Order: sequence, then structure tokens, then C-alpha cells
Amino acid sequence: MSRHPEVKWAQRVDKVYLTVVLADAKDAKVNLDPEGVFNFSGKAGFDNNLYEIKLELFDKVNVEESKINIGVRNIFCILEKAEKVWWNKLLRGDGKPPHYVKVDWDKWVDEDEDSGTGDLDMGGMDFSKFGGMGGGMGGMGGMGDMGDMDFSKFGGMGGDMGEMGDDFEDSDDEGEVSKPVESDAVEVEADAKTAEKAATST
Repeated sequence: MSRHPEVKWAQRVDKVYLTVVLADAKDAKVNLDPEGVFNFSGKAGFDNNLYEIKLELFDKVNVEESKINIGVRNIFCILEKAEKVWWNKLLRGDGKPPHYVKVDWDKWVDEDEDSGTGDLDMGGMDFSKFGGMGGGMGGMGGMGDMGDMDFSKFGGMGGDMGEMGDDFEDSDDEGEVSKPVESDAVEVEADAKTAEKAATST
């Protein structure tokens, strides 16, 4: 029996952004029909569980102009609409969408705010065309543009957390709080033992 991966979506007047959230997908197969039928299957997880979905989209799509990026964490698709109109919802039919289909609020733009200029930053993803579906494990889906982020502090997160305490010395808090010094801790411990002896001896 197959499982369903989470699917997130957003749209612009001319396209639909569809993200199949499935980390480390193997044997990923995506098929897009001009009538607006989107099929996905792939295996993932320790036991190579089969994940499948079939979505009947609200309207027709242009398969030749649609693009796909199969990344490490997800499969990201840009589906070009056959007609440049705002869809009322992702799927056709009157029922409630399946529980695994969700709005992608990171990419969502309201209809009245849509500039129609393709304003989404793709972070240098390598997109293959659906028509030629050939290769492409290009890019790292979901990673976006990392810009000038400094990852040097993440290197030794395993066991030794000693260096991380240094960041707290230059705090902008109103009250100055200093880091306890080891000798202060020993003095406090000694004072507590002296007080305890005095209390028990009387």
C-alpha cells in the first residue's frame, strides 16, 4: 500500500508552484498531462516506502513550458497555466482537498498583489522541462538562496558546546549579567557547606 507525501502549492496568474515534500526520494517519477492531471511516485525512508499522488488540477496546463527540480528534500514544480487566469483552488471538484494538500504560505501571493513578473527567487535551481523530463538531480530543493550566511558556528554542534557560551558576553540587555567564574562557584559551594555544618552542629 502506498502513502501520500505532503504537497504544498501557491500560484500566480500564469503559473502554479507545486512542492512535493519528500526527503531523499528515490525513483521519483513525475507525469503532467495537458488536461491538468499531475502524477507523482517515488520511494523514500529506511524501508523504501512507496509514495504516490494523483492530483486533478483546477484547469489545463502547458506541459512544454512547465519545469521541475528534483532536489534532496523535495520535488519542486513550476506548472505553467494554459490560460493566464487566477484559479479559485488547486483541485477541480466540489469536495474538500485531501489532508496532504496544503497552501505554501512561503510562496503565496494574493490575487490583487500579483505583479505577474515571476517574483519568486529560485535560488539557482536547475530545472528540467517536463516535456524532456530527462535528467536532473540538480540544485538542492528547499534550500533557497543562502546568501552570505555564516555557518562556522554550526561545525562542532555535536558534543562540545564550550565555544557557544562566548556569544553571551556582549549582550545588549539592560542589566549586566556576567558569566559565573569557576572560582566563584567553588566559593559559593564552600559557603553552603559551612552554613550546613553550622546548622547541624547547633
